[in-house]
Amino acid sequence: MHLFGYFASLLIGVSLGLIGGGGSILTLPVMVYLFGVSPVMATSYSLFIVGSTSLIGAAQQYKRGAVNIRMGVLFAISSVITVFVTRKWLVPLIPETITTFQGFTLTGSRLTMMLFALLMLISSTFMLRKKTGHMDTDNSHHSVNFSKLVLFGISIGLVTGLLGAGGGFLLIPALVLILHLSMKEAIGTSLLVIALNSLIGFLGNLHEKGIDWTLLMMVSTLAIVGIIVGSYLNSKLPADKLKKGFGWFVLVMGIYILAKESGARI
Repeated sequence: MHLFGYFASLLIGVSLGLIGGGGSILTLPVMVYLFGVSPVMATSYSLFIVGSTSLIGAAQQYKRGAVNIRMGVLFAISSVITVFVTRKWLVPLIPETITTFQGFTLTGSRLTMMLFALLMLISSTFMLRKKTGHMDTDNSHHSVNFSKLVLFGISIGLVTGLLGAGGGFLLIPALVLILHLSMKEAIGTSLLVIALNSLIGFLGNLHEKGIDWTLLMMVSTLAIVGIIVGSYLNSKLPADKLKKGFGWFVLVMGIYILAKESGARI
């Protein structure tokens, strides 16, 4: 099972390199189901793995001129603060046993996985939906809507902090519509924001005991190799078809996890 987990770790990076997102959607299930890490601890692992991998990807995109650092940092300010507060103070407040109803016990770990499954279903709809028109990305005649920026930043920060997910499927549209970046810049800049959110969020968990640093570094290294490979393949393969295929995979996995954690027989 661990051997398959290492292969899946490579795919985490490949997905980030190919379609600019999706890595965090794979990370939590890989850590929980293939490596046997508890869901709450796995969210911490996910922050480090996705953060370090996205940082490498952002550096590659920066060399290609596809990262707007000023806009990325501007967007990251509210989301980074939210992630850190969520990991440091909110996550520890989640009780181990939340409630019991007709023989079904809702634990903190089970709630984490069920919420993550819902996130996968939402993410898959973004990946599968058809493009509807051209978004205006000329940023020379637009002013930044700071209230929307802060609201989206806090929302993405909560998703990242609670579930260890980068939220790339939310970030890219937000960067285009709120900060008026081109799609190319939005994809590269989203990697920078994800890296900042995830790595700073992980700092809020450094006090935790029981972190398997050997496993964490192994998976992170494979994911980094994957994003380098994915970035190379990005220019060789049809991105739209890859994104749609990955979207169907995420949809199926989301349904499976939701059914499994809700106690359904599968």
